[in-house]
Amino acid sequence: MCGIAGRILNAPGRVGNDLVELMDAQSHRGADSTGFAIYGVPRETGYVVRAMGFDRAKMSSDLGDYLAILREHGGDFLEDPTWDNGSTQHYSVRMVISDPKDVARWTEAADEICTQLEMQSLGRSLEIIKDVGDANAVADKHGVRDMIGTHGLGHARLATESDVLPNASHPFWARPFPDVAIVHNGQITDYYTWRTKLERKGYRFLTYNDSELIAVWVSDQMKQGMTMKQALAHSIGEIDGVFTYMIAQPDQIGFAKDKFAMKPLVVVNENGEIAAATEEQAVRRICDDEGVSILNYDGPSLLGIWGVGNRKAAA
Repeated sequence: MCGIAGRILNAPGRVGNDLVELMDAQSHRGADSTGFAIYGVPRETGYVVRAMGFDRAKMSSDLGDYLAILREHGGDFLEDPTWDNGSTQHYSVRMVISDPKDVARWTEAADEICTQLEMQSLGRSLEIIKDVGDANAVADKHGVRDMIGTHGLGHARLATESDVLPNASHPFWARPFPDVAIVHNGQITDYYTWRTKLERKGYRFLTYNDSELIAVWVSDQMKQGMTMKQALAHSIGEIDGVFTYMIAQPDQIGFAKDKFAMKPLVVVNENGEIAAATEEQAVRRICDDEGVSILNYDGPSLLGIWGVGNRKAAA
């Protein structure tokens, strides 16, 4: 079933807390795993990497192998890595790195050790945090409520087509494109056809979750010269299935539905701030009735884009 959410603030603020509230309100739609894509104040240089390891006992050697690959491609750690203090075998690590010489080639090389340490996101501002459990469990473990940013996405997953694993949950990063994330509700029925086409173009997929495909598909269309709006419109006719998805970049969030608009999305504007979710009761968790205008309610609109305003640090 799954539930998705998006949030845009007028200025950097507690976007992490808002996304947790949006996903907690939709936890009944899928408590297998929960994830968040947070867009903080962007760095001028360097990237934030969020990664997931699968054997906590080997974390030190995993990070050593990762650093060796990074240095081979002209990058290095700018800060000491930090990680969660959970008790599960898998672990999440946050790294701040200098710019590799070629992001795509470095990503491809780093993915060679993805069974040890799998990159979940790369960006000047994007950080993807996802894990098994409901919104509050994931937020408490990873400190999501305290994350500051301008916008972001959330997802509650009910696994239907792939394993219940922390790395199979949403959001997905559109590797190797920095600062692009996606959440999706529905099913892509021509997933394997499109996956094969994209793999032949050199793209790599690390899960069998059909949502991972959309992130790469849209980014590839934009790489070929389309705007986000054009890519969203193109996806409605090109991708087969029943779906609603949201895709985020540093300056905007867009959404698209399949041509029958079977999957709902409620979008409201409260004094210039956007809240979107699969269910109305979720957006009302963070929005008051006064000053709210409904932009889209499970209606005929198949796509839309919302821009992000002031991204500078709040005074």
